[in-house]
Amino acid sequence: MHDDTIAAIATAVGESGIAVIRISGPAAIEAAAPYVRAKVGLKEAATHTVQYAKIVNPSTGETIDEALVTVMRAPRSFTAEDVVEISVHGGVVPVRRVLDLLLAGGAIRLAEPGEFTRRAFLNGRIDLAQAEAVMDLIRSKSERAMKVALKQVEGTLSRKIRELRQRLIELLAHLEVNIDYPEHDVEELTSAFIRERCGEALEEIRRLLKTANEGRILRDGLMTAIVGRPNVGKSSLLNLLAGAERAIVTDIPGTTRDVIEEYVTVSGIPLRLLDTAGIRETTDVVERIGVERSRSALSDADLLLVVLNRSEPLHEDDRTLLGQAAGRQVIVILNKSDLPAKLDEDEVRRLLPEAAVVPMSVKEGAGLEELGQAIAALFFSGKLEGNEETFALLKQAEQALVDAIQSTEAGVPIDIVQIDVRLAWERLGEITGDTAGESLIDQIFSQFCLGK
Repeated sequence: MHDDTIAAIATAVGESGIAVIRISGPAAIEAAAPYVRAKVGLKEAATHTVQYAKIVNPSTGETIDEALVTVMRAPRSFTAEDVVEISVHGGVVPVRRVLDLLLAGGAIRLAEPGEFTRRAFLNGRIDLAQAEAVMDLIRSKSERAMKVALKQVEGTLSRKIRELRQRLIELLAHLEVNIDYPEHDVEELTSAFIRERCGEALEEIRRLLKTANEGRILRDGLMTAIVGRPNVGKSSLLNLLAGAERAIVTDIPGTTRDVIEEYVTVSGIPLRLLDTAGIRETTDVVERIGVERSRSALSDADLLLVVLNRSEPLHEDDRTLLGQAAGRQVIVILNKSDLPAKLDEDEVRRLLPEAAVVPMSVKEGAGLEELGQAIAALFFSGKLEGNEETFALLKQAEQALVDAIQSTEAGVPIDIVQIDVRLAWERLGEITGDTAGESLIDQIFSQFCLGK
């Protein structure tokens, strides 16, 4: 445990009903007590109790603010230390005056970004994967992303990683015995055992890798480009998804001249939505620049929403666009489904057989649920795990196990194979913090906001 006491504003700075100042440390209650006037003194207050109090300057007796003060005694707190939380009136001036008063006495210092969560990790309250999940929870852009992060805070991923590490440590113990007592080793049986155990771990890691990418999408938003020829309803679709008039909509082709970006949520999936200029050949200089930017967005996007006008026959520009979208994650939207159909859907499916096809009437708001289902079917297969750091460490563990299996099949000595198995075990340990170096820990906690 740390031997000093820290404090910081734990809520967003600005006008609000309340603002919370968090104090943590082995002497948090004693350090905060001189500033709190309540019916029950802070030192005598029972753990996990809240009481009305006045925050006063002990030197002058001046009342700085009224507050609700919560006491949480170690180890039953987020940091596993004594914690005092002071809920004062929201607003920049009241909360700053109270914080400055607490810091002026010298017994409490200002916390560094992420230091509360770091203390929770160092004091064994949470592991590193759970600490990273706290950051994901704070940054979540949709309810679905929040639920995923909350599961990780509760330790869902950590349990799976620890099970994997236990299997590998049992394999390492087996290899150690065979290295120390080679006269008892049956090489053929040992090789089969290594391949079996490494193969089982490799399969589980690859399952986690698959869902780690899904977790990235939920955190950052799925980069989604709305593409199509002019005047098929792209901007109207953006406005429908955004719930606001973000793009100008007219009957004049070529109205959208640049890429418009908007964050939206469809069926709980966050989309970083790009409305692009209509893709067509044009002599207009400005529109041509917009078309080029549209083509660039088309190549960079995770998902393409190709919008076609269902009430018109398929245009040659449509066919060209469908050809350019081949091999990508694509959903074809047949817009204007409220009008008589003139487009040949069978031709669309022949040109782009791997794409999902969703009829919509953007004008009437019909087909949104089906669009959400199509996106979920393309990108989400189940429970979602991990983040970017987790993904990188899982990839390294995966490669180490692949190397171990290949070395075994090539007849490489067991002590060399053991190095690869141990590397995989260590990389998995970095995910939970069991084998994490100080630099990795610093990098992770430096991304947290002040007060968390």
